[in-house]
Amino acid sequence: MKRAVVVFSGGQDSTTCLVQALEQYDEVHCITFDYGQRHRAEIEVARELAVALGVKGHKVLDVTMLNELAISSLTRDNIPVPAFNGTQPGGLPSTFVPGRNILFLTLASIYAYQVEAQAVITGVCETDFSGYPDCRDEFVKALHHGVALGLARDIRFETPLMWLDKAEIWALADYYRQLERVRSDTLTCYNGFKGEGCGECTACHLRAEGLAAYQNDKVGVAARMKRKTQLA
Repeated sequence: MKRAVVVFSGGQDSTTCLVQALEQYDEVHCITFDYGQRHRAEIEVARELAVALGVKGHKVLDVTMLNELAISSLTRDNIPVPAFNGTQPGGLPSTFVPGRNILFLTLASIYAYQVEAQAVITGVCETDFSGYPDCRDEFVKALHHGVALGLARDIRFETPLMWLDKAEIWALADYYRQLERVRSDTLTCYNGFKGEGCGECTACHLRAEGLAAYQNDKVGVAARMKRKTQLA
């Protein structure tokens, strides 16, 4: 039986990964991390989506010790979430949570080991990655090597969105007939608003810009997405 574990936040990217995994695997488990994030609504959104999509199991894991170490505008109420100003900030943005994906992928691999899954799937993306170093392909491959050695089991790290832009991610959700669910029921906004979000933060800007680009050229964007993902 083909099994996978999806690192699941309830946002656009991880939900798109989940709907694809449900088509490609016999059994899909989700793992969501409670790291004391500023907007707790995302945990409830993840729970609701996991039930609605019919995953085999959904574990919400308490990793609030990360909050004690990782100072970020996503973990501290006194650090404002920056509004999008048309350019990427110099250096790492305040929304970067140091070590988050190192911890999440490692713990997801341990969970995959226990449920005998062959793959851990994560929605990290190097194209629209906001400067986060732990969303890079190089990082994922390096961590996979270490985890495989440490577990003595080659659990794959799959990154289906790595080379897609936001328009192509919308096209992928539409390919699996889940665009409206992803549009309405996910939470991507750095300010904690479901669906279309606040419209002001970088996450909302990237999401809206990608959706507009897809709607303006569905055929062309879908063709690029299929070419990059090798979907028929």
